[in-house]
Amino acid sequence: MAEMISDLDGFDRKILDVLAVEGRISVTELAKRIGLSKSPTQARLKRLEDHCVIRGYRALFDPIRLGRDHVAFVEVKLSDTREAALAAFDAAVMRVPEIEECHLIAGSFDYLLKVRTSGMTGYRAVLADKISTLPHVANTSTYVAMQAIKEEGISPVSPVRG
Repeated sequence: MAEMISDLDGFDRKILDVLAVEGRISVTELAKRIGLSKSPTQARLKRLEDHCVIRGYRALFDPIRLGRDHVAFVEVKLSDTREAALAAFDAAVMRVPEIEECHLIAGSFDYLLKVRTSGMTGYRAVLADKISTLPHVANTSTYVAMQAIKEEGISPVSPVRG
């Protein structure tokens, strides 16, 4: 399990708030925004990176503009929930690029997957050829999202409702 860093102060939190929105900001500009000079800002940034509070930097792509606007949430029930079966399922999920998220759930099913494809035909192929063939899958239930209201990296357009 990841180690928690408990001594985050106001400056650390300001750094995280700024980077959450502007990951490519220069250290000089970041220092100006949080009210510190460059050297202590750099030291704080390095400490946050070393303690894995900041796990990395990446580009966020708009999946809709990339033609991947079909989102389905899939409940997965396994036939076996012993540790070896869970580990096999976990490892296999990592190899399916259409699965954006996978969460082990406490409830009436075992996993919840977020799957993104180009459309229903693409989703059906992923379900049949990839998800259903994952280790120990007993059954699945699919819920298709009609619209994203809040989603990481995407600012959805306001819905038109009549």
